[in-house]
Amino acid sequence: MAKELGVGIIGCGNISTTYFTLSPLFKGLKVLACADINMNAAELRAEEYNVKAQTIDELLANDEIDVVVNLTIPDAHFPVSKRILEAGKHVYSEKPLVLSLEQGEELRRIAKAKGLAVGCAPDTFLGGAHQLARKFVDDGGIGRITSGACYVMSPGMEMWHPNPDFFFLPGAGPILDLGPYYIANLINLIGPVKRVGALTSMAQTTRTITSQPRAGETIPVKTPTTIQALLEFVSGATVTLTASWDVWSHRHANMELYGTDGSLYVPDPNFFGGTVEASGRDKDIKALDSWDHPFGIANQESPQGPRANYRTAGLADMAASLIDGRDARCSLDRTLHGVDVMTSILKSGEEGRFVDLMTTCTQPAALGIEEALALLK
Repeated sequence: MAKELGVGIIGCGNISTTYFTLSPLFKGLKVLACADINMNAAELRAEEYNVKAQTIDELLANDEIDVVVNLTIPDAHFPVSKRILEAGKHVYSEKPLVLSLEQGEELRRIAKAKGLAVGCAPDTFLGGAHQLARKFVDDGGIGRITSGACYVMSPGMEMWHPNPDFFFLPGAGPILDLGPYYIANLINLIGPVKRVGALTSMAQTTRTITSQPRAGETIPVKTPTTIQALLEFVSGATVTLTASWDVWSHRHANMELYGTDGSLYVPDPNFFGGTVEASGRDKDIKALDSWDHPFGIANQESPQGPRANYRTAGLADMAASLIDGRDARCSLDRTLHGVDVMTSILKSGEEGRFVDLMTTCTQPAALGIEEALALLK
């Protein structure tokens, strides 16, 4: 296979700028074209990043394109990814991959029949901080992981997003929007999940937008906005996950894992960097020694200060896996297992019972310093 894959992007909204901007950091990728149902949006991005603007049909027929990145809204992920596969091209999707296990299995069937690959964000678990945590776990730093607790909570999206409607509709909500980051990192650190149980609720049936340009509009809430879940892993570890858009403030850490010999404090899985802390049986919590992982180096400014952002690392790893003939870390099996976890959590909350997972997967291979450097130009 060629040492560089031609990349097309479908969906030219805000997230597309991340892929256009960061993909040049990586080997094996060359973005050639973009498309959107709004041709003006495609033309704007094409001019901004010196690529070709095409209709979706033209992009899917473009022989120079090997892999298509699906950046459409979540409800469109399945039909668009299906069209991409049917056109004979590999797919890399933004999260969530699909909104049901059945949709994911249909993509798997088509991909297998055509010999194509499917990958999916999030790839933040490949970040320097989370790979440092992975190394510490693999080296036995806290012994065998037995339990843990994760929290991702805020007042919601209507205070900052210009069009927050879809966040509060079926197929979104905090578990499907933010859960992928946490579940992908838990699979990275612990492995696959066996069963889940959950309580779900919503604090309001409507929300009032306070962001511009639609401040004052009322939108409906049709999906749970507070989810308190219990995950039992194949390894025997049990982890609680609370995801909510009904919390104004809190003092919970993003992710804590507890082992037979100590505790591990993992930074926000939504980001690549951050400080990893741990304690042993002495209960003395200290930051782990820093390491020179390339995906932990700050490369962007943010309101919170310098931040490491290497989104598209998962796409680059997928491209390398196709070129080298190995397993991709953001693989279909792992992302579909994540979808199974999230939809089973919602099902448990609706039906009031534990739900056994229908899928499983392996832990992704660790991405150490040398492996990460090999992905960069």
